[in-house]
Amino acid sequence: MSASLFRRSGGASLTHLRTTLASLAPRLPAREKLRELLVRELDVLPMPGGGHTLARWQALAAVGRSDLALAKLYEGHTDALAILHELGATFAVPARASWGVWAAEGPRSRVSLEVRNGRATLHGPKQWCSGARAVSHALVTAWGEAGSQLVAVALDQPGLDISESAFVGPGMAETVTADVTFHGAACELVGAPGAYLSRPGFWHGGAGVAACWYGGASGVAEALRSAPQRDPFAHAALGKVDLWMHAAAAALRDAARFVDGQPMADAQRVVHRARLAAERAALRTLELAGGVLGPAAYCRNAHFARAAADLTVFVRQSHGERDLAALGAQVAAGDEPFDL
Repeated sequence: MSASLFRRSGGASLTHLRTTLASLAPRLPAREKLRELLVRELDVLPMPGGGHTLARWQALAAVGRSDLALAKLYEGHTDALAILHELGATFAVPARASWGVWAAEGPRSRVSLEVRNGRATLHGPKQWCSGARAVSHALVTAWGEAGSQLVAVALDQPGLDISESAFVGPGMAETVTADVTFHGAACELVGAPGAYLSRPGFWHGGAGVAACWYGGASGVAEALRSAPQRDPFAHAALGKVDLWMHAAAAALRDAARFVDGQPMADAQRVVHRARLAAERAALRTLELAGGVLGPAAYCRNAHFARAAADLTVFVRQSHGERDLAALGAQVAAGDEPFDL
C-alpha cells in the first residue's frame, strides 16, 4: 500500500500507519521505530492547508497514542518536511534524511550564524535538541547580521558536540534530547531572515504538537475505560474525561477546517484554542485516570507508566497561562460573537 495515498485523502495510509504501529515491538527504542516508519514511507503526510490537514493531525495523534517519544521524533521530522516545503529549500534535501526542529531560544541557548565567502557556519549552544542522536539532520534557528535565520545542518560532521548529561528525568527519555554546541558546523540557509516565525505554517505546526498530546491522552483515557472498576465514581471520572477529550477533538477539527479554508491566514487564535484544549484534556485525563486506577497502573503496567511520564513532560511544551493571555487578548481585540 503506497504512503502516497496520504496526499489524496489520508484514509488508507492512516489505517496502514496504525497497523504498522501496532506491529512494532513495544520495547523497540523510539529511534528505531522512527526508522521503521521512514523506511515504509509513512512520513509522507498531507501538507498543512492542502485540504487534508485533519488527516495529517490524525496521523500524529495515532503515533502519540502508540508511543509519545516516537511521536515527538515523528512530529519533528514531518514538521521539518513541511517547513522545507513551505519555505522552498534551495539545496538538495537528502532522500533518506531524518529531521529534527531545534528552535528553542533562551539566554543560554543562542546560536550565532556566520556567512563568509558564501559559506555559512554555526557557533554556540542550542538547548532542547530532541532526537540529537536519533536523526541525521536538523533545522536550527540561529542569529546572524539580519536577525533570526533558519538553517539546515547535517549532524554527521565535525564541528558540533552533543551532550545528554543535563537530561536525567524518565519522561520522554527515549527522545534522546540533548544540548548541542556548534563549533563551526556547516549549514544551509532556509528561507529569508525571520521567515520561520512569520510564515503561516508556524501555527499549523503548533497544532500538530497538540494532536500528539491528544493522541497520548487518548491512550490514557482508553486505559481508564478498560479498567474493571465500574463504581459511580469511576463512571463520573470517565464522563469528565469524555467531555474534555471531546472538547479537544472539536477544537482540533475546527482548527483543521480553518487552516484548510484559509491556509495563508493567521491561525494563531484557532491554534491557541486547540493547543489549550488539548493541554487541559491531557492534564485532566492524567489526573482522573490516576485517581481511579491507583498506584498499580504506575507500578505494574509498563505502557501506562511510560505514557503517563511522557505525557506529563510533553504537554509542558505548552506555554500555559501565556497562551491563555494571548488568546484572551485576541478575543478582546476582535469582534467574533460567542454564537453557536
